[in-house]
Amino acid sequence: MKLLFILQLSASLFGSEPDSAKNQKNLLSEVVVTALRSESEIISIPSTISVVNSDHINARLARSTPEILMGTAGVFVQKTNHGGGSPFVRGLTGNQILLLIDGIRLNNSTFRYGPNQYLNTIDPFSISRIEVLKSEGSVAYGSDALGGTIQVFTQNPVFDSGFHGNVTGRIGTQNIEQTGRAELSYGAKNVAIMADFTKRKFGDLPGGRNTGVQKNSGYGEQMGNFKSVFKLKNAELTLAHQYFEANDIPVYHKILLEDFRINQFAVQQRNLSYAKYSIKTQNPFFEQINSTISWQKSKETRESQKNTSQSLTEENDQIDTKGLNINIKSTFSNHWNASSGVEIYHDLVQSDKIIRSSDSPIESRGLYPDGSSATSYAIYSLHTYLINKWRVTAGYRFNSIVLNVKDETLGISELRFKSAVPSLAISYFPTTNLQLYSRYSRGFRAPNIDDMGTLGIVDFRYEIPAYNLKPEHADNFELGYKYHSEHIAFTSSIFYNKLSNLITRVKVENQEIDGYPVYIKENVESASIKGFEFEVEGKINNSLKYFANLAYTYAQNLSKNEPLRRTPPTFGRIGIEFSKSNFLVRPELQFAAAQKRLAAGDISDNRIDPNGTAAWQILNIFSSYTWKSISLNLALQNLGNADYRLHGSGINGVGRSAILGIKVSF
Repeated sequence: MKLLFILQLSASLFGSEPDSAKNQKNLLSEVVVTALRSESEIISIPSTISVVNSDHINARLARSTPEILMGTAGVFVQKTNHGGGSPFVRGLTGNQILLLIDGIRLNNSTFRYGPNQYLNTIDPFSISRIEVLKSEGSVAYGSDALGGTIQVFTQNPVFDSGFHGNVTGRIGTQNIEQTGRAELSYGAKNVAIMADFTKRKFGDLPGGRNTGVQKNSGYGEQMGNFKSVFKLKNAELTLAHQYFEANDIPVYHKILLEDFRINQFAVQQRNLSYAKYSIKTQNPFFEQINSTISWQKSKETRESQKNTSQSLTEENDQIDTKGLNINIKSTFSNHWNASSGVEIYHDLVQSDKIIRSSDSPIESRGLYPDGSSATSYAIYSLHTYLINKWRVTAGYRFNSIVLNVKDETLGISELRFKSAVPSLAISYFPTTNLQLYSRYSRGFRAPNIDDMGTLGIVDFRYEIPAYNLKPEHADNFELGYKYHSEHIAFTSSIFYNKLSNLITRVKVENQEIDGYPVYIKENVESASIKGFEFEVEGKINNSLKYFANLAYTYAQNLSKNEPLRRTPPTFGRIGIEFSKSNFLVRPELQFAAAQKRLAAGDISDNRIDPNGTAAWQILNIFSSYTWKSISLNLALQNLGNADYRLHGSGINGVGRSAILGIKVSF
């Protein structure tokens, strides 16, 4: 009641008139596509989905794509190093979360178990929207969506806009960021084109009051994008290319704690080209057909050298992924519609290792078996049926995956996995702006080449190949409540996820290689994850709104009778936003409780204090002002200069700092 009184008092002080017609629409009524592979308002979807829109992205001055998600309801971002960022959704991360960009899989056959850095390879300036679908996605998109699906949508050029462009610059205190970016676009009646290029440099990351500058953490990156859209008769053709490259990214905790002179990602590169053809027909069974062909190439070069060694080890991995997606939207009646399709993805993995010393370089087997491949074939269908105030949503997917692993010692092994997964949700709408729902979905993650063919040092262990693995499975249950009106939007859910056939690293007793204990992967574990989430956003008047979210996760390894590794603590965000004319200011408090529930693997992980991770709270203020063709943004981070570490991270969070951005449009 006290909070409500304060909010009402603020409303009266600002004295705004009732909402104009422009603002009468429901809060959080964004149209999303990830859940059902077709456009739907959030209120109608029988699952929990969070949206980060372009206004939020532009206001925050987030340094990277993972950092855009910090504070998003139910998303916890772990950072092994400054150039990474691995999102946790419902207690899971890494290759147990599916990442998509413009409908195309970012996950490939070498995505690692546990935190990884791949979301960082998406240009944050190119993003128009991010959708986070919790605890599902396998029926719609296939393997890996055990904890959920995160889809990034990039900006589209605008028709009938003529020639436009902008130049953007950013600079941060203590040399934390220097960014320069240029963008050009052209829009006519039937064609729209845009292109951009960005160059960035990040200095060593300053921590809180007792940490100071964390040396050997800075790096540089560059990125560029091209997209063209052509209007054809009843159709639209999109051609796009994305390029990202980061260089010399130190793995901070290894240099600090493991006696390395050099331990870094010397190159982290991603190129994606795709063509999307979308056509509408008069046949309701084939109302809209979307076809996408894609070619994605990921390159990773890792360098390491111990302080006591004269040799530099260089590991090179390159993954070529070709994809084909065909999706058909159908309307069978006024009460029944569907989204169905087929997907094919093919990965080719090239991997090598070179040891460089004063003598001639020595070439050897890379982290993965060189020349290995993975092919995925799938067919799926998602249906929605309306019965008065009830809605039934059901889906089914059949997926076949073939791995060809070429091991120097064991020869060629062909491994086949088949998974058939369903989903079913029942929703009740007592009014058009209120939904009660229950949902069940089954997820799967097929073993990939990283699971089966890894040979080398991973984190603080030495891993050897495993060829007897089976798919992991997740049985997800959720009960949810959604209420959206012109003044308030509220979403809450409770969930339970039963995980089986989990692939985990098992220690090989009495074996060490290069001083590291030896591990192999096996399907030996089961786990359960339960918790709740809520998110609220409300408008006090045209100028002032408030927002808050909270997520709680309790994860247990049932096989070992201990907590599941890297379980995030309870975390959330609360704040207000004031906007008037061309000015916006957004103070917000992000927080996390202490995490004392540790697995044995957490205790042995040198990134985590054996006593657990302390609670933290940080206050940030984001503001922006637009004058004619000039936009100014200011981000004030961690105003209290708190020392804090996101649980499981290898580097502390940023201390008190400021970033100023300026954008000039023409």
